[in-house]
Amino acid sequence: MAYTEIKKQGGSAYYYRVKSVRKGEKVAKKRVYLGKNLSLKERKAKELKADLQLLFLGNLLRKEEINEIESLKKRYSHEPKENFENRYESFCAFFTYDSNAIEGNTLTLRETADLLFENIVPNAKTLREVNETINHKAAFDYMLKYKGNITGSFICRLHEIVIKNTLREEIANQQGRYRNVQVYIRGVKEIPPPPGKVPNEMKSLLSWHTRNGRKLHPFVVACYFHIAFELIHPFVDGNGRVGRLLMNSILHKSGYPMVNIPNARKREYYEALHEAQVNGKIRDFVLLISDILKKQNVLF
Repeated sequence: MAYTEIKKQGGSAYYYRVKSVRKGEKVAKKRVYLGKNLSLKERKAKELKADLQLLFLGNLLRKEEINEIESLKKRYSHEPKENFENRYESFCAFFTYDSNAIEGNTLTLRETADLLFENIVPNAKTLREVNETINHKAAFDYMLKYKGNITGSFICRLHEIVIKNTLREEIANQQGRYRNVQVYIRGVKEIPPPPGKVPNEMKSLLSWHTRNGRKLHPFVVACYFHIAFELIHPFVDGNGRVGRLLMNSILHKSGYPMVNIPNARKREYYEALHEAQVNGKIRDFVLLISDILKKQNVLF
């Protein structure tokens, strides 16, 4: 387990992230310098990045937990092609309903399915909610067909599709591009990075994915990418929906079934996400997503 070490010198405090590494009978320590005289907020953000350098994520899952995930992958790979369309429609309806409901959309699961696959527009729902539903399926379909690597342009295109015709007029020009204004997350004290830092933060995350995408277990990669993406909050709106699409894109490209986070478990999801971002409890978040996947009725 990694921990933070503080060395005081000349009235200043120097922070290091430390991990003990066993080599035969000896135990050595790997250190990553975090910085000098850091605030708690600065320290937590740097600790998260340092844990990656210390390969903390490489030891995140126990062997039996990996075996459970691999068993799900095997089950998924044996799903018959004959019911592909049926599974697609079922998962797409659930995923669209739940991902939108987490963000406050009031369409029911039945209304969502009828709109997406029968073109039946529900009564007494706002145009924004209808557009959010149609957009999510379009983004999901785009993600399924996309064969390239995860890039900034791919992420911005997903965002452009997800929030089409849903933004207020004064921020409509933010569609499909990193935000140029500060955003705040309701119910959370921590503030996402200022807009000027977003491009570099996203570049850093994408670089991490390029370097580690094949070194770490794909399930861990998908979960960590989601945690870091939501911490950056690169868009004015739609970050949650885009982030869950990206998590599933990583799983899908690696041959794993995609995960649908139920609206009924929204509170657990938000709390685990917050604990991972603020207190570095990444393992708890990964185990939550794994538990959700294990209890999922449709593997797609």
